[in-house]
This record gives sequence, structure tokens and C-alpha cells, in this order.
Amino acid sequence: MKVLVIGGTRFFGIPMVYELLKQGHDVTIATRGNNIDTFGEKVKRIILDHSDPNSIKAALSGIHFDVVIDKIAYCSNDIKYILDVVDCDRFIHMSSTAVYNPLHNNTIEEEFDGAIHELIWCNREDFPYDEVKRQAECALCQVYNNTDWVAVRYPFVIGNDDYTKRLYFYVEHVMNSIPMNIDNMDCQMSFIRSDEAGRFIAFLTEYNYTGAINGASTGTISIKEILDYVEKKTDGKIIISETGDNAPYNGTSAYSINIDKANNIGFSFTNINDWIYQLLDDLIKDVKEQ
Repeated sequence: MKVLVIGGTRFFGIPMVYELLKQGHDVTIATRGNNIDTFGEKVKRIILDHSDPNSIKAALSGIHFDVVIDKIAYCSNDIKYILDVVDCDRFIHMSSTAVYNPLHNNTIEEEFDGAIHELIWCNREDFPYDEVKRQAECALCQVYNNTDWVAVRYPFVIGNDDYTKRLYFYVEHVMNSIPMNIDNMDCQMSFIRSDEAGRFIAFLTEYNYTGAINGASTGTISIKEILDYVEKKTDGKIIISETGDNAPYNGTSAYSINIDKANNIGFSFTNINDWIYQLLDDLIKDVKEQ
């Protein structure tokens, strides 16, 4: 199949593109051209600015793709700019579990329905992250509902290649005994490993599924469990203080993500306990090498 990937040159977009190539697809990546990728001649490339409808028209008009994977659409206008121009049989949108309000244990897809939430045409800066992600799904459900679309909802994506360095923050602060302000120490939370996040989206290009779908590792872990592990493995110390550096996962309550739909269509996620501690060991090594 001819697959267009909008984004895809960093973090879990990289294993996603390699999985698409492994599956034998004809892959084109569309970016602003700011990041050097490692795909070489295995992919075609298009330069465009996702926030500029004229740039999208110039780059994509008259080209057909079997599948379009949009990893960087945030808001309803982002969806509009692409789907008003692109000719495709299937559209996969990178959404987020942030659309759920509230998140809680065993959160299922039906708890946010973009077909009944008020649609507002907006740009990324018009609302907080959770609401612009809802608005992107609203556009899909209410305006582009004749399109075969999938909205993939992930919780926090973590891995060695995480440019946000959110998990790294906790490891570094413990190892260097730097005070942290943490408001959810004991909350069990869901995560997904970055390579699996990429592989699941690639899997969905070939599976006939329409609508929203969750993806997450099985099991949960708390910030306290993470900190305790790092403290035991290093000479660092956990220091919690209201005047410390605000931790990146603050404001997130206890929750888990139901992945029954993903399991039912044949994709199996690993258990978080099978890989999180190896990732923490890798991050510990990274901090030591700084």
C-alpha cells in the first residue's frame, strides 16, 4: 500500500516507519524537513507545513494514498487542512488518552464521543492540549465521518528515545538528590513503550477497524515505585518538597487504560513490569554519563 506518514522522524514515529517498511508498504514521509531521518532511500519525502493550508495543498493535491497516518495533528483545523486536500482510503489520527475527562481505572473508548462533543474550529494555541485533541476527534466524527478513520489514544509514551525527557526527570532528580514537588506519588498510571506505540499504528494500517481505539501496556506503575527503584539502584536520595522542581507527570490522577479492543483485533501489548525496570536502568546509565 501507498502510505503517507505526516511526521514520523522522531520518537515512536521512527519504529512505526520501520515497521511499515518491514510490512512492505510504499512509504512517503511529510515533514517540515527540520529533522534528519535514518530511512535513506527506503522512503519518499515531501516538505510541508501542517499549520499552513496553502503548503498542504501545494504538497498533496492530486496524490492518492491508501493510508494517511497523521502523527502531528493537534486540533480541528489540523484535521480540516489535511482532509480537505488529501485523497486517501484510510486516515489514522494520533490522538491521546487526554481526551478522557476524567481518567480513571479501566478507562474505555466510549467515555469520549467526538460525535456529541461541541465542535469548534480551532488552532493549537486556542485551548489546552486535552481540548484541542478532543476537537480533532470532533472534526473526524462530525465533518469527515464518511472517511474510514481511526483515532489512536495513548497515555504517556516512554522509551530511551523520548525527547521530552519526562521520565528522565525523575531519574536525574533522585540520582542527584534534587528536590521535587510531586502531587501524585502513589497514583497508579498507565504508560506505553515507544516501540510498541509505533508498531501498533503500523498494525492498524492493515486492519479493518474504524473509530477510536486505546493502546497501552498492560499493568500500571506509580511514581513512588519508580523513585524507590532508582534510589535503591543508585547513591541518590528521594527529596520531596513543595518548593522543589515541579514533576512532569503532576496533575495526573490514578488511572488505567482498557485495551480490550486492541486485544480483540489481535494486537498484544507487553506488561509494563517486563520492561520498565530495564528502561530505568538505561536512564540511570544515561544520567551517570552526563
